[in-house]
Amino acid sequence: MRANSDNLAAIFTPKSVAVIGASTTPEKLGFQILKNIRDAGFKGPIYPVNPKATSILDLRCFPSIAQVEGAPELAVIIVPAGAVPATLAACGAKGVKGAIVISGGFSESGPEGEALQRQAVEVAREQKIRMVGPNCQGVNNPYHGLCASWPLLTMQGAIAVVSQSGTVAAALMDWAAQEGIGVSALVSMGNRADVDEADLIEYFDSHAQTRAIALYIEGVKDGPRFLAAARRATKPIVVLKPGRTEKGRQAAESHTKSLAGRDEVYQGAFRQFGICRAETLHELYDFSKALAYLRRPPGQKVLFVTSSGGCGVLAADVAAGEGLDVAPLPEALHAQLRSSLPRHFVVNNPLDLTGDATAKMYKDVIAAAKGSFDIVTVIFGDPIVGASEVIDRDHPELVVFLGGADVEREEGRRLHARGVPVFPTPERGMRALAQLARFGLPREKAH
Repeated sequence: MRANSDNLAAIFTPKSVAVIGASTTPEKLGFQILKNIRDAGFKGPIYPVNPKATSILDLRCFPSIAQVEGAPELAVIIVPAGAVPATLAACGAKGVKGAIVISGGFSESGPEGEALQRQAVEVAREQKIRMVGPNCQGVNNPYHGLCASWPLLTMQGAIAVVSQSGTVAAALMDWAAQEGIGVSALVSMGNRADVDEADLIEYFDSHAQTRAIALYIEGVKDGPRFLAAARRATKPIVVLKPGRTEKGRQAAESHTKSLAGRDEVYQGAFRQFGICRAETLHELYDFSKALAYLRRPPGQKVLFVTSSGGCGVLAADVAAGEGLDVAPLPEALHAQLRSSLPRHFVVNNPLDLTGDATAKMYKDVIAAAKGSFDIVTVIFGDPIVGASEVIDRDHPELVVFLGGADVEREEGRRLHARGVPVFPTPERGMRALAQLARFGLPREKAH
């Protein structure tokens, strides 16, 4: 089966949801996921299924999927592994089109679980049900009010998070929520028995709210399909793939039974097909944030405007190491700024406004420098009140903010609310800028 907006719509934008294995016990996932679906603001009918309860969270409970009124489009399945194939068969008979199998105990648990997983896949295909999982943390689509996962996070944004690890996915979404940029969707793929990374690249590449795809994989399920999806993709893809060492590869293969493979093969494929590779969780987040919210600069000539000489040095060092052009100021610009700025300011690249910097000084320097550099990196290294007003939302510079305490947090919140990403250190900002120069969307396609 190939992914498209029709056959995955039941998973991401269902009109109705059944939670099979809903629980009356608050500590159990069957209760928490049901509550999250309700509390996320899902607009359609929600059907808890539990033969021992008449209602859960003031929702009428049904003893089986067969007795649910109507035909739920999506089933979230949280039952023992051995009951999953029969549950999928019952879902198919009821007309369910999509399933998210949270339950574990499949291929990750040994030969018996692997056989059970094959059986579940066969049933799902017979019933024409697209299935996420098993052994997964679910799906969250904040644009549809669907949080069939945990924790409850509802902030809408532009990054689609796709991960074999539920914790990795939840961490990225949590960081995005804390910063106020949110995500367009979250998918914890688990064992990828049916829906896999190739399906999801195809789906999110045509998803209107998504501008970059953040992907954590421990191995590729179907190499040719993955590369074909990546080649056709029009949106940036950032991949974090562990298993660079033999020990890491062994750990990846034992986690969800992924075939991690030789790292140099992956590295070559990523390079050939224009996939941005991250080496850490922070890089996966930073690179995706830059690629989703900033436009590719027309070139690699970068100017640093800062109130911290030390941060300017750190930024210049990393930028040069990443192949960016830390060019000197053109003579005319140098003369213009030298005549207009206080004598103790360092008029160079980096351009150090020192601890006397104000938001207006930043704004004036940025305006003067535009046209002489491809991108200006703004490093707010102090509590710069009004910093958020310095940045032009339509043509944003890359912003780093640190050392500003409460002012930094407030101004950073305002920038993120306007869709301008902020990076917490010069090093992280420069590595993100390097990926933007390599993999970012052309300026006319970025928004």
